[in-house]
Amino acid sequence: MTQNSVSSRFATLTFERDIAAPVSALWQAWTAPAARMIWAAPTPAVTVAFLEADSRVGGREVSLCKVKGQPDIRCEVGWLEFQPGLRSVNYEVVSCEGMAQSAALVTADLSGTDQRSRLVVTVQLSSLAENMEAGYRQGFGAGLDNLAGVAERTMVLERVIKAPRSLVWGAWMNSETLPQWWGPDGYSCRTARIDLRGGGEWVFDMIGPDGTVYPNHHRYGEVVPEERLGYTLHAGENGPKHADAWALFEDQGGATKVTLGMVFNTAAEFQAAKGFGAVELGLQTLGKLEAFVVSR
Repeated sequence: MTQNSVSSRFATLTFERDIAAPVSALWQAWTAPAARMIWAAPTPAVTVAFLEADSRVGGREVSLCKVKGQPDIRCEVGWLEFQPGLRSVNYEVVSCEGMAQSAALVTADLSGTDQRSRLVVTVQLSSLAENMEAGYRQGFGAGLDNLAGVAERTMVLERVIKAPRSLVWGAWMNSETLPQWWGPDGYSCRTARIDLRGGGEWVFDMIGPDGTVYPNHHRYGEVVPEERLGYTLHAGENGPKHADAWALFEDQGGATKVTLGMVFNTAAEFQAAKGFGAVELGLQTLGKLEAFVVSR
């Protein structure tokens, strides 16, 4: 084997992005399965189908990249290290028609403030097929450009609730109790239909303190008991989607950290939501969840 052939098989690639979003939003956009599904496709010509998505140490993500007229590309990601808001490490194996094309170790380092953040991704690539380095440079670069846009319209709300995870999850994923606490202070819910399983939906009105009615429709996707759920938010029954959302539930020594993330469809919708106080109202909703659980 010649020196040139050896060097063409191995490469270290570095990608850097400065992003106008808090590092907490960038971390969620980088790791949360619901967000990764949004930015993973490098171009509109590529469709990405997720077969598995478990973003935690020891978890695995399997996806298929589909391009019309070409064989599917399979990508398997295995998460090796998580330091929330700071670093992740994963392996990545790309294959086509059952043949491995490349293997890589991907390290992401994050830094920043509650205003701006920086992402540095290092890919240690071993190519088993030709042109994998060029493909990685193009595909990874385009994907990270998409990621930056997603992070800049991602809203993240967090609260540590002094109750076991089983109780918090039970209050959220129970069709009788969810409507009792959902919504900001002074708001109530009027349910038309509710089915909180994967593939289910919740059609309901939120009623404000002044009697104003806000139609809502949540469509549920992934539901992993006591760990996470994903859903989409629509303006009224079968109305236009305005956000992809997820909730994470982490045990913290008998307490539960709840993270609620939302990627709005557009930057304008994100700014509008911030403008009418969505962060403050969302935190009130998590406060009502805690009050409900603690009082049980």
